[in-house]
Amino acid sequence: MREDARGPFIVFEGIDGAGTTTQCRLLSDRLRRERPDRRVAVTAEPSGGPVGAMIRHVLRERVVGTTALGERASFDRRALALLFAADRLDHVACEIEPLVAAGWVVVSDRYVLSSVAYQGMDAPRAWVETLNSFAPPPDMLVFLDTPVDVAWERIRSSRAGRDVFEAPDTLRRVAAAYRDALPATRAARVVTIPGDLSVDEIAEAVWREVSPLV
Repeated sequence: MREDARGPFIVFEGIDGAGTTTQCRLLSDRLRRERPDRRVAVTAEPSGGPVGAMIRHVLRERVVGTTALGERASFDRRALALLFAADRLDHVACEIEPLVAAGWVVVSDRYVLSSVAYQGMDAPRAWVETLNSFAPPPDMLVFLDTPVDVAWERIRSSRAGRDVFEAPDTLRRVAAAYRDALPATRAARVVTIPGDLSVDEIAEAVWREVSPLV
C-alpha cells in the first residue's frame, strides 16, 4: 500500500486521572460523525493481548512475587518495564501497524511515553527508552497536562479500586517524570492541552489539533 494511504496514529498521554480514556472515546466518536469515510480504531495500553493481560494483573496486585524463602515480595518494577515493552511490540505488530497500514485512524490511550514516565521512576530512563526503541513513533501525541489534585479527585470519585500507581505521592512523581521526558519524545507532533479544563473544552481543543490530520 502507498505511504500516503496509511492512516494516522494518535496517542493520548497523561498521569492517571488525566482523562486520556475519556478523550480517546470522545475523539473517536467525533471522527465517526464528522469523518464518516474514515475507519477508526480505539486501543489502549496495556493492550488486550496476552502480555497486556498479565500486566493488568500485576498493576492490580493479583500477581505478586514470592522469594525462595516463601516470603511475599512486590513484583519487580524493572521486570514490569520489560513486560510493558514486550506488550507494546506485540500491540504494534498485531493491532496498530496492520490497521494503520490499511488506512485506519488509530487512537491509543497511552504508548511509549507512559513507560518512560512510569517505569523510568524505578529504572534508568535511558534503559527504558532503549527497551522501547523499536516501537514506531506516533504521528501525533496529545499530552493532557493535569494538576495532581485534579487527577486524584477524579480517581477517588470514579474508581472502585486502585492500581499500584494510583496514589497522590506517586502521581506527583509521575507528573514530574512526564514533564522531563516530553521534550525527548519521538512523536512527529506533540500537543499539550491543560487537563483541568472541562471535558468539552478539552475535546474541542483536541479536535482543533487533530482534524487537519484526518
